[in-house]
Amino acid sequence: MTRRWTRKDLLGLRELPAEEINFVLETADAFKQVGTREIKKVPALRGKTLMNFFVEPSTRTRTSFELAALLRHGSAGAPQFLANRLKASVINAGDGAHEHPTQALLDLYTIREKRGQIAGLHVAIVGDILFSRVARSNIFGLLKLGARVTLVGPSTLVPREFEKLGVEVSHKIDEVLPKADVVNLLRIQHERQRREYFPGIGEYIRFFGLTKERAKLLKADCLIMHPGPINRGVEIDSEVADGLHSVILDQVTNGLAVRMAVLYLCGGISS
Repeated sequence: MTRRWTRKDLLGLRELPAEEINFVLETADAFKQVGTREIKKVPALRGKTLMNFFVEPSTRTRTSFELAALLRHGSAGAPQFLANRLKASVINAGDGAHEHPTQALLDLYTIREKRGQIAGLHVAIVGDILFSRVARSNIFGLLKLGARVTLVGPSTLVPREFEKLGVEVSHKIDEVLPKADVVNLLRIQHERQRREYFPGIGEYIRFFGLTKERAKLLKADCLIMHPGPINRGVEIDSEVADGLHSVILDQVTNGLAVRMAVLYLCGGISS
């Protein structure tokens, strides 16, 4: 395989061409196989020093990076600030409401694994788009790989200005679900909001929650995704989160392989 990765850092997907995104996903294929071995280790990072630096609380991302061998900060642009000043590689694990590239990569990997390809699929991202770094990275990655993207949520959290990125915007989830091949649900990020953006949780569930009844609108092969942590009974019913459509546990598993691949590539081991 011809090497197509020359970057010191991974700061976001907005700057990555489709070829490089696909190369990370292909590299992750190899690292996923490592997880099936009796000895789940490779010597790729031997002699390297890694530092996990999370300024905001983290659950899956921090644990996944620790298992795979990052940088979480409340201020957008913090990873770029460090990358410009350090010889060390910087991997962005989520900065403010800017980007979360490794989460988007594991989402892309999971879709590709389950559906064979991403081009031509219709992906609905539902929830708090305005404050979501996951949504932004997913938008950039999905569009570059040929998917159609529709953002769904209250008008206060999904303003029309997002259409400038090349996505569709809808405030009526019942019209979008029957046409979606993938539904990626996001939690409401109250910790980043300085005011109320909708009347209340009950109102949100009524208009945008993926309830058992609403799930009947889905295609038979539609994938249900969530970056976690899940607010069960709010953005998604427990029965739907644990149902046949759900690939949420696959996302968790794939997060390890994808982050191993990113550490390997940014560590310059493939040179």
